[in-house]
Amino acid sequence: MEGKFVDFIKKNFKGTLPYNIAFKTYYGLKGGFYRYLRFRLLLPAVYDHYSKRPLKTNKVLFIEVREGSLSNDFQLLYDRLKRDYKVNIHIHYLEDYKTGKITQLFRNCNLVKDMADAKYIFISDACRPANCMTLRKGTIMFQVWHACGAFKRFGLSSADKLFGDNKQTQEKYPFHKNYTYAAVSSPEVVWAYEEAFGLKDKPGIVRPTGISRTDVFFDKDYVSSARSRVEDFFPQARGRKIILYAPTFRGRVAEAAAPDRLDIREMKLALSDKYVLLTKQHPFVQNIPPVPEGCEDFAKDCTGKLNIEDCLCAADVCITDYSSIIYEYSLFERPMIFFAYDLDDYNDWRGFFYPYEEMTPGPIYTTTGDIIDYIKSTDEHFDKSQVHAFKEKFMGSCDGHATDRILKLALGKNEKRLRKNR
Repeated sequence: MEGKFVDFIKKNFKGTLPYNIAFKTYYGLKGGFYRYLRFRLLLPAVYDHYSKRPLKTNKVLFIEVREGSLSNDFQLLYDRLKRDYKVNIHIHYLEDYKTGKITQLFRNCNLVKDMADAKYIFISDACRPANCMTLRKGTIMFQVWHACGAFKRFGLSSADKLFGDNKQTQEKYPFHKNYTYAAVSSPEVVWAYEEAFGLKDKPGIVRPTGISRTDVFFDKDYVSSARSRVEDFFPQARGRKIILYAPTFRGRVAEAAAPDRLDIREMKLALSDKYVLLTKQHPFVQNIPPVPEGCEDFAKDCTGKLNIEDCLCAADVCITDYSSIIYEYSLFERPMIFFAYDLDDYNDWRGFFYPYEEMTPGPIYTTTGDIIDYIKSTDEHFDKSQVHAFKEKFMGSCDGHATDRILKLALGKNEKRLRKNR
């Protein structure tokens, strides 16, 4: 009955001032009550009840906040634990923003129940269900984070921006409360994550161990085979250089939109004799812009079909905007181009940890024509030393051994005891 009434009101009164006031108030109160019930009452009570069980010292949890399968953020850690250690691994797929409230609540309850007697918990994104309670003594929660460097503001660092929740809400319903450790890509960015996680008064939690999933970029066999996988997916890339266009999303996570200002037809006319274009949208984007008709032999979208690691290994040039993939890509010391046509709006929306124009290790453009001109003259204008300095500053702890350091730190004194072959 409520649904039919709401539909009637929307159909007849949407856009009027009374509608806007009434419905924003209604949904705000409704959402606030649900959030309070979920994060302040129910989930802490479930966790408290099941944490009376003995702690299982060989139990490991992986929490996938947004994905429905194990992501590359965890894959190397998971493989190493399964191969080398006597541990009982559980994985929870929450799929936030993809499921309804009842499903979310069910999965959240199962998660905190399973967390309650786990010794080790690995997480790679902001997660309120895992941080809405006081973690029991003895449990280690390790935030391995899904991005390198410190580019776009997030967490408490974005509290004064339009993106995300305000500081009061984040403190009442925390995303980052329970970390024992958090991994970052270099000593340079420790301060940024302490600020974003609200840990400025808790030094030593954020550690420059390096990011686990970057280890593959130091595996020569992986890097060489990545090019073959990309060419198998897009045969037109054989014999030509690959331009990767990998922008971040626009708007809020639940309604993430893809930027659509890059003129693929113009790029084809100017560059198709030597290049192909591979496009990869952010995983949050649901409606992928199609490749223009007639450009299929020059451009192909690989969102959801190729992983970003393969794309970065294979790309000869990378075009992005505000995406943190610039840090991983800097490991190859290849040309980067920043297509920042909406920089002022994005800065107002979310902001950056470092001044954008000073940090970016490549030219900033607002038109496709300028991008084409630069690509045609990369041999003449590309400054490799600029990318090298950027890599040393922001990726200094990523050397192919981050997974080793994370596991050694997480398992601590139990590392030797849990090994299969001691």
